[in-house]
Amino acid sequence: MTTAFDLFAGIGGTSEGASDAGVQILWAANHWPEAVKWHSANHPETQHACQDLHQADWSQVPRCDIGLASPCCQGHTKARGKDSGNPKHDASRSTAWSVVSASEVLRPEAWVIENVPEFLSWPLYPSWADGMRRLGYQIAPHIVDCADLGAPQHRVRLFLICTRSSAPLNLVLPRREHVPASSFIDFESGRWSDIEKPGRAASTLIRVKNGREAFGDRFIMPYYGSGSGLTGRCLSRPIGTITTRDRWAVVDGSKMRMLNADEVMRAMTFPQGYKRPTSHRLAVHMAGNAVPPKAACEIIRALKAAA
Repeated sequence: MTTAFDLFAGIGGTSEGASDAGVQILWAANHWPEAVKWHSANHPETQHACQDLHQADWSQVPRCDIGLASPCCQGHTKARGKDSGNPKHDASRSTAWSVVSASEVLRPEAWVIENVPEFLSWPLYPSWADGMRRLGYQIAPHIVDCADLGAPQHRVRLFLICTRSSAPLNLVLPRREHVPASSFIDFESGRWSDIEKPGRAASTLIRVKNGREAFGDRFIMPYYGSGSGLTGRCLSRPIGTITTRDRWAVVDGSKMRMLNADEVMRAMTFPQGYKRPTSHRLAVHMAGNAVPPKAACEIIRALKAAA
């Protein structure tokens, strides 16, 4: 298996991981021009399409060994998912049908489809899976914490391995030593502010107090959201999930700041020099939407070894 196409490719986390695993990305698509711009910047040899994949002409896509896809997860995830009847989230969930549509025409030998584990609880998942099986695919769900594959963050995701085989293909995945958050945080960079200042939220001060008692002067903690409760977490373990919005703060003595965009990219395991937007907000959004390249690489290597 040496070639692949990438649907919902975003900034290119899965594509980068596949390339590291020795797979050439021939074609990649996303509906957002900004995402296509940055994927193109990092994968100039790939043919790109900017379009709604519900309307894709699959006859224009090169035949490949592997199909890669990360359909929208926002309509499934506990963090932002909504019940059916919300048009925005129903449309988000429906992006998964593009995989079935592409399969009917392109018939790759295998698919690697990434989403949140709640995808399996989607009321239409049985129909989606039936469509894939009717096209000759066996489905093996793998729920994986990307920290176990070498990413310095706990990020639990679903990887559906769909293969044109007589039985589902369950991958033998490595269990890498966990990489600490200290591996990507640069205490000499960023814009620091005083923790004790007018207007600082009481909940933030409680987190800082509890974090100091548990971990000393240096630690990380959720600034927005409740990911690590009221304590934060030690720098010697992976960070929690990197999201599409600023969430994690770094504490150093009496100062604190949010993670900067370069740290977010490193937490996602993008290589040094990987091109990203200069806008902090855009870079964090695209990185948080991505698949960590390190995790994608390990998944695809295991798929190649088992095929």
